[in-house]
Parts: sequence; C-alpha cells; structure tokens
Amino acid sequence: MSGFGAGDGDDVRAGLPVTVTHTHGERVTVAAGGTELMAYVYAPDPVAFESRKPYAHPLRTLAGSVVTGYRPNDHRWHKGLQMTASHLSGQNFWGGNSYVHGSGYLPRHELVGSMRHDAFESFEVSADRLDFTELLAWIPNSGEEWARERRRVALHSVDELSSSYVLDWSIELTNTRGAPLEFGSPTTHGREMAGYTGLHWRGPRDFTGGQVLSPAGPSTDEEMMGQSAEEHPWIAFTGEHDGYDGQSTLVFAHAPGNEDSVHPSHWFVRSEPVPTVAFSWAFFEEFVLPPGGSFAYGYRLLVADGALDVDGVERRLAAVPR
Repeated sequence: MSGFGAGDGDDVRAGLPVTVTHTHGERVTVAAGGTELMAYVYAPDPVAFESRKPYAHPLRTLAGSVVTGYRPNDHRWHKGLQMTASHLSGQNFWGGNSYVHGSGYLPRHELVGSMRHDAFESFEVSADRLDFTELLAWIPNSGEEWARERRRVALHSVDELSSSYVLDWSIELTNTRGAPLEFGSPTTHGREMAGYTGLHWRGPRDFTGGQVLSPAGPSTDEEMMGQSAEEHPWIAFTGEHDGYDGQSTLVFAHAPGNEDSVHPSHWFVRSEPVPTVAFSWAFFEEFVLPPGGSFAYGYRLLVADGALDVDGVERRLAAVPR
C-alpha cells in the first residue's frame, strides 16, 4: 500500500499524548492537549442521496479551530474529509447531483452508490498515536459489491511547539466486480476544469476566499486547478476564522510512490465560491481497473494553527516521519 511509513524519528520530538474514544458502530474520536482533534464517523448517514460513506469531521487545530465543513447548504454531500469517486462506471460515489454531459447536474438518485464499513482489521493506540486499518466495500445503487477497500488512517505527531499534527490516509482498492471499473470525473465527461474525485476536503464557510500556497509560493485556485501532483507534491490552504482573530493552515501532500500508482494525479482546488481541495486521480483522463486488479495511493494532511509560508510548510513536513 502506498503511504507514509515509519521514520527513524531521530530529529522528531515525541508528540503530545492522545486520548482515543471508540463509540462502537458509530465513530472514533482523538483528543490531545484538551482539544478533540478528529472525529472519524463510520456509521451510515441517513440520506442515501448524499452517498453514505465514512468521513472525518470535525477536524480541529490544536487551538480548537474547526477546519472542516459538514453538509453546507450549497453541497449537502460535502462532509469534512472523505474518500470519493465522482464518476465510476456510470455510478456516483461522490454524492448529490450527477453530471450528465449536455444536461448539466441532475438529481439521479439511481446513480448514487455508497461505501460500507465492514470491519477494523487493526486498531492500535499508543501514547501519542492512533493507527487503524479499516475494511470497506464499495456498493453501487443496485446493491452488489464492486470493490473492496483497505484503508489506513493514522493521526500522530501532535506538536505543541508548532501547534500542528498530522493525519495520514492511504487506500488500497481491489476490483471485485467481475468487469472493468472505469474511473473518471466531470471533466472526463465533458465539463472543463471540474476534475474532482478521490480524497476530498471541504473547508468551513469562513475559509471561502482563503490563500492557496504551493512549493512555488503564494498562488490562486485558478493557477493551481488541474496542476500535476508530480510537479507540485503538496499544496496548502490558509483560511481566517470568523468570530475571533486567527488563521489556520492545512497542507495536503502526496505520499512517496503515488507517482508510480495506476494513474497520474492532479490537484482540484477552489478557494471560491467554496473552499475545497481534492487529490484527483482522474482529472483529465479516465483510467480502467481490470477485474481482480488493485491500486494504492497515500496522502498526508498537516493541520496547523496560524498562516504558514513555503519555508514553514516544508520544515514541518520534513520534521515528521515519512
């Protein structure tokens, strides 16, 4: 599985202790320094049209700032951080309206699939880390199984000095359908520069108009939209909070080895009208996964208080075990 393995840790401070609470059948929460940093919800949501699937919300910074949005009124199916597939062999594992070329977005309920939590293969808690492996099934609207997913999620490196922590999310997906699975996006189906699919983050409303950053420096969502992940292995998004003076930064990074996976990745990023970032695995072109075939991707999300610059992002990414 592609992802971030353990490093030797010689130049890494021990993280703050974490407290993990597992409400069986519903959710896993992680807290540190008196703040609940993450709720990972795997109980099925009630609305099938929103594509039932596990998600992480809320995510909070160490100072307690919420950095994910949940069921915003513009896209009720946007739920924090979640794995998606906007166009998969005619089905919609993104949720909500489906893009149909020539007709736009239509409420095609019969096209909306789901991702079912089956079990935790492993669930490990240490003093400063949560690490679990989850087994899921991808189910189209018709009800049969199309794919099995092995997902690893780890929250670690909670650092009081930099007021940041890391969430790693990796996926290994196997086609169990007995027929090819075709992965695409609205762009592969005719809508320009709308290549959203894959792991998707929806920001809170107050992050609208936030600052986008890449290794090249400050940027805009228009400039980064559709950019190659091989050329830009990470992007960051800084937003300013309503209600009090403060900013937070999220850094989205590809794991080593993603460039050798089944298909090249590109960035989907918007600052306006809605704050959102996706690690798109099928932005411009479809790819096909044959029966019995598998692919793997790994991702890292660094969550930090304050507004980071390029040097700050790269120093923090380098300080965490890969």
